[in-house]
Amino acid sequence: MLKSLYIKNYALIDSLEIDFNSGFSVITGETGAGKSIILGALSLILGQRADVKSIKQGEDKCIIEGMFDVSAYDLKSFCEERGIEYDPDSYIFRREILSSGKSRAFLNDSPVSLTDMKELGSQLIDIHSQHQNLMLGDSRFQMQVVDLMAGTNNLLKEYQQAYKLYKDSEKSLRDLEDVAKKNKADEDYFRYQYSALSDVKLIDGEQDDLEQELATLNHAEDIKAALFKVYTLLSDDDRGIVSSLKDSMNTIQTLQGIYSKSDEISQRIESAYVDLRDLSTEMERFAEDVEFNPERLAFVNERLDQIYSLQQKHRVTSIADLLGIQKDLEERLENIDSYDQQIEELRSEVEKKYEKMLALAEQLSGKRRAVTNSFEKELADRVAYLGMPNIRFQCDVVTEAHPNIYGMDSVVFRFSANKNVPLQPIANVASGGEISRVMLCLKAMIAGITALPTIIFDEIDTGVSGEVADKMGQIMQEFGDKMQVIAITHLPQIAARGKAHYFVYKSDTEDRTTTNLRLLSDDERIRELAQMLSGSQITEAAIENAKVMLGKA
Repeated sequence: MLKSLYIKNYALIDSLEIDFNSGFSVITGETGAGKSIILGALSLILGQRADVKSIKQGEDKCIIEGMFDVSAYDLKSFCEERGIEYDPDSYIFRREILSSGKSRAFLNDSPVSLTDMKELGSQLIDIHSQHQNLMLGDSRFQMQVVDLMAGTNNLLKEYQQAYKLYKDSEKSLRDLEDVAKKNKADEDYFRYQYSALSDVKLIDGEQDDLEQELATLNHAEDIKAALFKVYTLLSDDDRGIVSSLKDSMNTIQTLQGIYSKSDEISQRIESAYVDLRDLSTEMERFAEDVEFNPERLAFVNERLDQIYSLQQKHRVTSIADLLGIQKDLEERLENIDSYDQQIEELRSEVEKKYEKMLALAEQLSGKRRAVTNSFEKELADRVAYLGMPNIRFQCDVVTEAHPNIYGMDSVVFRFSANKNVPLQPIANVASGGEISRVMLCLKAMIAGITALPTIIFDEIDTGVSGEVADKMGQIMQEFGDKMQVIAITHLPQIAARGKAHYFVYKSDTEDRTTTNLRLLSDDERIRELAQMLSGSQITEAAIENAKVMLGKA
């Protein structure tokens, strides 16, 4: 249950701190006093999106903090599944909205995401606003009500998982069929491109070798002449380096025995002589190997032209890139050849997932249809008690042609408040007061199933008065025996039923207006009820009537 609420610098509120009681409490106040502001602040700590316009003018940030007693509810598994730190006793929800546009959320002083805050908040409190009365005509809301009555929560989750897997597989099949169709249309082009590459029989690294060979062939005469010149310089009989080294070696050897370093010098000259003699031999062979070969030159030019043409066509700069494109084309062609088999396998998978999903959908339909009779009777009985003795209500579970997120069903609430008026969709025929009464009864039935700690009614009594209002107050009072109920109301019949009575009011000064909320004492409560009964001019009769309503006469 909601134990306390603290609001600072939000809208017209400077600072507000209020404690709430268990059971049934009411909040009253003049129209425009700020009841919606308090609900707006509360919705922020339940994970709703924030707006910097909510910050009180002139302030840097606003803070909303609510304490919830959860000692009577086992939320351990819920918190563990979502990675929320578990506390068996209480949770403090805090939201800070900064003027920069940033927003921060905390649970027990630990930062959390809005999603976590919203999910936990949905387990603790339900705010029923006037806007939610319009939801009665929404098929999704109607489906959710039937599912709550039928207890389909776990089965629905299982179905929705199967539905998602089916839809994902169905999308994969469509995507594969689209790719197969496109690639098959491009198959001839792919085969032409692949053949153009594979027929050339490219070898990684050959481009560098060919370009080097081309340079050699184009300068064969120059290379041959240079190599012969080097050979001549090394081996010429008269002045060649090799012959000179041999003479030097013979000369130094005459010093053996008379000069101590002659052996070392002789060895070094001999080493140079052997190396240069071998080099001379190689120069002669290299020179003989180099020759102008017009046929080879033509082949190398043609081969490089093929490579350059393919690189230009595919906008790449290396054979490695061309081989990568060739491999990609090969894989595409292999896929094209195997698309039929892949599509057939995926169709089989989609069919199996569809059958599993359909089986779960049928179970959902069965559970929903099984509760419609009892649901129709209970709701009609409850609404009849609220001054609609001729009400007829029918819950139709209709099988759809295609599955949706809720199964193979849609739900239609049909309603008639009069004997001779045929049943029609409730949103088409119910008045505002009738919708208020039906929604209150639905909330009563749902609250008993979901066992929420707290429910807040924001003027659910719109369009009713007199005895019906008194009975609605009695129902909310009975709610309060099982859970915390807070009702924002303009009706004294409902306000008198509350165990605690809070009053919302505005305070005006020369430079600002603020909204406040306070718990009324017994005497203040009598005067507030009297004013609700008689208007701005409080009469003695109204005061006595208020005392009677409160059981204090």
